[in-house]
Amino acid sequence: MSENSKSVSTGSGIGICTVLGIIFIVLKLTGQVTWSWIWVLSPFWIGFAFWIVVILLIALFVGLGIFTARRR
Repeated sequence: MSENSKSVSTGSGIGICTVLGIIFIVLKLTGQVTWSWIWVLSPFWIGFAFWIVVILLIALFVGLGIFTARRR
């Protein structure tokens, strides 16, 4: 290898929510569970909802910080 070549490693694996979602879908399609589809797909929408809540909380704290800074 030459000195100019770089080894780049990215952590782009699948997450726990994706793994659980795939497992739940397989279980539903094979008839192993009789859950509603909303619960089978819940790892996907719960993970998404979690990040939405985190983003909203960050926006709230930033907004409160700006509001209190302007009042002084």
